[in-house]
Amino acid sequence: MFDYISGKLVEKNPAYCVIETGNIGYFINISLTTYGQINQFDECKLFLHQIIREDLQALYGFFTLPEREIFRLLISISGIGANTARMILSSLKPDELRNIIATGNVNVLQSIKGIGSKTAQRIIVELRDKVGKTVTLDENILVKNNTIKEEALSALVMLGFTRNAVEKVVNGILLSDKTITLEELIKKALKQL
Repeated sequence: MFDYISGKLVEKNPAYCVIETGNIGYFINISLTTYGQINQFDECKLFLHQIIREDLQALYGFFTLPEREIFRLLISISGIGANTARMILSSLKPDELRNIIATGNVNVLQSIKGIGSKTAQRIIVELRDKVGKTVTLDENILVKNNTIKEEALSALVMLGFTRNAVEKVVNGILLSDKTITLEELIKKALKQL
């Protein structure tokens, strides 16, 4: 199993990135949290989680070890796959998620697309004893270009939403807040979809 990859960021997208190392480009699924942290870099190091099944081989990358750890805890829960875990980590930063689990805040978990009442309760019950209450500050990285709408649309479609539904939600958010960052835009859209 791979532990990490370090190399040149050939492509960056809110749902995935391509890292070139040793003349090979690796397609790595990432969360919005990781995208916000690597967006400013041309090279980076990501901690990896590899999933191998009969019909799939996929790499999931994380900028920090705590994010990979919480991802692994989430996918250990029955009914939560890698894409659902990535959706959760795209909606909440790892420290926010740890605090929500530690305090038993079911309502915040239920507000995430694809997480119902029973799943939210299962996450809290199964992970409450496994997560700490430590909080660290993460930087908000602003995206200053004209492609924010397209990047948000691309990321949300990659997460499995239909383009028409995504476009309506994204347009509505952009009309109400013209200075929004890409990360905030996608988080708001995830809550409305």
